[in-house]
Amino acid sequence: MIDSSARQKQVVVIGAGPAGLTAAYELSRRKVAVTVLEKDSQVGGIARTVTYRGFRFDIGGHRFFTKVAVVARLWRSLLGADLLTRPRLSRIVYRRRFFDYPLKPFNALNNLGLVNAAVILISYLRVKLFPVNPEMSFADWVTNRFGRRLYEIFFRTYTEKVWGIPCSEIGIQWAVQRIRGLSLRTAVADALTPERFRTRGAIKTLISEFWYPRLGPGMMWDALRTSTEALGGRIILDCPVTRILHDDSKILAVEGVCGEENVRFPADEVISSMPLRELILSLSPPAPPEIRMAAEQLSYRDFLTVALVVEGGNLFPDNWLYIHDESVRVGRIQNFANWSPEMVPESGKSCLGMEYFCTENDDLWNMSDDALITLATGELNSIGLAASFKIVDGAVVRMQKAYPVYNEQYQAAIPVLRGYLQRFSNLQPVGRNGMHRYNNMDHSMLTAMFAVRNLFHERLDLWSVNVDEAYHEEG
Repeated sequence: MIDSSARQKQVVVIGAGPAGLTAAYELSRRKVAVTVLEKDSQVGGIARTVTYRGFRFDIGGHRFFTKVAVVARLWRSLLGADLLTRPRLSRIVYRRRFFDYPLKPFNALNNLGLVNAAVILISYLRVKLFPVNPEMSFADWVTNRFGRRLYEIFFRTYTEKVWGIPCSEIGIQWAVQRIRGLSLRTAVADALTPERFRTRGAIKTLISEFWYPRLGPGMMWDALRTSTEALGGRIILDCPVTRILHDDSKILAVEGVCGEENVRFPADEVISSMPLRELILSLSPPAPPEIRMAAEQLSYRDFLTVALVVEGGNLFPDNWLYIHDESVRVGRIQNFANWSPEMVPESGKSCLGMEYFCTENDDLWNMSDDALITLATGELNSIGLAASFKIVDGAVVRMQKAYPVYNEQYQAAIPVLRGYLQRFSNLQPVGRNGMHRYNNMDHSMLTAMFAVRNLFHERLDLWSVNVDEAYHEEG
């Protein structure tokens, strides 16, 4: 704990993504000495913005939407007028047809046809009479709320692209956390309700607008870094953590390779956003074998973006498209000019982000950049989007550990790891990978804020963040 009279204590923050940077900023604002260790050469983690020949693109597309007032205030204070309000339009591409998302009954009926629509209705009514009981997986949860047929069309293919495993092996916690409150009935009701009559507490999956930084989300993290350093905080890039030294009850120091040197950073307190598996495996002395075994059960899904520079503007009106076609491997397509016009530096051109979910060292991950650009170009044509587009350039960005996987092993491992980490009185895990929880940016930042407040004698449960929030976005 940090008393107002002992602010000279040293806090080490591991990771400079949204959670780590927020912790560093809050500590610096309270005049606490803080050092951030980041393995990459850029801040922001998966929420960074990449620039290629003046074209800017996200690693996944990051909307800024929150019901957490303190996070919203921080966003506004950092960017002011540079935080744009953007309309949301996203659709599903299925068998070369565009389905509005959120659901619009007449659009869906027109695309599916009367026979298919009748089958969907019968499937939905059947599951209302004979639900899956007990619900054990993502497949069970979605089927009970949408019916088997709609699950197969609009949930299974895309979700299995994201996770690389059958929906029957994805834990129910994923659905409860990400799309709780949404069902066929609520989606149709929302679609049929005039905008002026919708409540401000609408399900997040159905939000119609969001904030977005003028030059992409990296603008937010650069501002947070600049503010932290102006307040005296130290952020060290290109410094991966290699060891975390402890005495079985307290973290003593964090070691990292900064440049070519092994550097030890003494720590009175540690806030960690590094992947939970790596945190456990970095402990020195090593954690007990059963704890290491539990950590090794945690898995991650990796991600790559193929950014295609296209001749022509206004290619399609969506911010992004979900690709539910099993014949292609692309999962989503981002249209970055529709997030912010300033993401694209040249009029008459567009930048599309072809997004692939993969696992490090699988065939997709190991493809050359040229091969990936060729694949993405061909798939753009295959789903009916590239007939009149001319691809003039491309770039590839790979991102490790983009998504913590909610499988059966995760459900068993997390309680074991949480219980073990409680022995360290000065260690707090925060953020998406730090807690192996699919938190959005606002919740990741809130866990960091809570961690800092805990250093000042509050007793806030970081693991309760997000549990009762019913507005998470679909994955």
